[in-house]
Amino acid sequence: MKSGYVTRLAVIASLGGFLFGYDTAVISGTIGFVTGQFTLDTVLEGWYVSSALVGTIAGVLVAGILSDRFGRKEVLILSGLFFGLSALGCMLSANFNQLVIYRLIGGVGVGIASMLSPLYISEIAPAGKRGRLVALYQFAITIGILFAYFSNAYLLGLSQSEALAGNTGLINKIVVAEVWRAMLGSETLPALTFLVLLFTVPKSPRWLMMNGQKEMARKVLLRFVDPEEAEKEINDIETNLTKESGGLKMAFSGGFKVAMIMGIAFAFLTQVSGINAIIYYGPKILEEAGLQIGEALGGQVIIGIVNVLFTLIAIWKIDSLGRKTLLLTGVIGIISSLIIVGALFYFEITNTYLLMVFILAFIACFAFSYGPVIWVLLSEIYPLRIRGIAMSIATMALWVGTAFVGQMTPWFLENLKAHGTFWFFAACTLPAVYLTLKVIPETKGKTLEEIENYWLSKRS
Repeated sequence: MKSGYVTRLAVIASLGGFLFGYDTAVISGTIGFVTGQFTLDTVLEGWYVSSALVGTIAGVLVAGILSDRFGRKEVLILSGLFFGLSALGCMLSANFNQLVIYRLIGGVGVGIASMLSPLYISEIAPAGKRGRLVALYQFAITIGILFAYFSNAYLLGLSQSEALAGNTGLINKIVVAEVWRAMLGSETLPALTFLVLLFTVPKSPRWLMMNGQKEMARKVLLRFVDPEEAEKEINDIETNLTKESGGLKMAFSGGFKVAMIMGIAFAFLTQVSGINAIIYYGPKILEEAGLQIGEALGGQVIIGIVNVLFTLIAIWKIDSLGRKTLLLTGVIGIISSLIIVGALFYFEITNTYLLMVFILAFIACFAFSYGPVIWVLLSEIYPLRIRGIAMSIATMALWVGTAFVGQMTPWFLENLKAHGTFWFFAACTLPAVYLTLKVIPETKGKTLEEIENYWLSKRS
């Protein structure tokens, strides 16, 4: 097994996750500045945050169709272009409408990468390491979030420093007077890095097989595995392709119907657990607990560090403990943490350290369970012939949940208050306990073709 090469490809594909995380989190430091500059009410504030998520849903919808037709690699390159265009456009926007348009464009990039990065990794990864390699994608998301927090904190400090006090013109406007422009524009460099590195990766061997390019698929597989294993994989893929009819009818029939509904429900539930309320509105929530804006952004950095560290647990254990064990443990921790945080706000026990402990407990539980496992499951439970479109539908449900949270959290905080908001998220997480115990199969150590055969066996 040429594991070093496979890992390198997985790391490159995971940069799509880094950009996803960066794009998601960088906005948290800009909300107050943009709201003040453009005099936004709570509805427009929600639209500023969720506009990118609307673009994300559009990106997810086209990603499956385009990737099944043109290839995973080619459409990932397209996402890199969208990321770069969005970052530059947001930085130079002349008004609020232009800013929203470029946030929408960035959202399309996020949507494409959020579906195709884990899918590509899943299709090149060996069965015994697939969990941890796909979990690298979620790890990259957390690294992107953390980098965005550090970047926002650094740029905020820079804008207030004496070093730039004498600057005028465009630099003053971008970095000092309207520092949110520098925050959003800082995504340009990682976007270009992702774009360049994508040209060095091969096409997915399973996509090549699906499109009748057997010899090319064999050449790609021989870079990953020895000749005997490559032939076995080719034969297994060929056998399963003969059993697949293709089209959405297949996705919603027999055992695949269960997989489809499970993926959609689980994807939606991960997002209405409240994770993005913390990512997007963390400074606002922490300010409500008594922190100043600078301290609140510092609290976001701590949240980002915990997110990264606990995602490493998933990478370490997902292929040994399995998907279900991590999920059940994490979901129970998530529900408990949300209930306690809500209670602290309800009884006005807003001691900063106590509140942060349980917010961090929530982040930690999400980071080793919901966060990485959803991407692993979505990338492995669907049959090859419809994997792109099926994962598009499930991932779209995830982003619908994210858009809902992004749009509604300001309203929740204003009308349900902080305690009601956290309790609402706890209630939304409860169905995941049933799904984990009764519906989700354990997929650790199984090839994609073996997982497909599991669902085929359920058809009767």
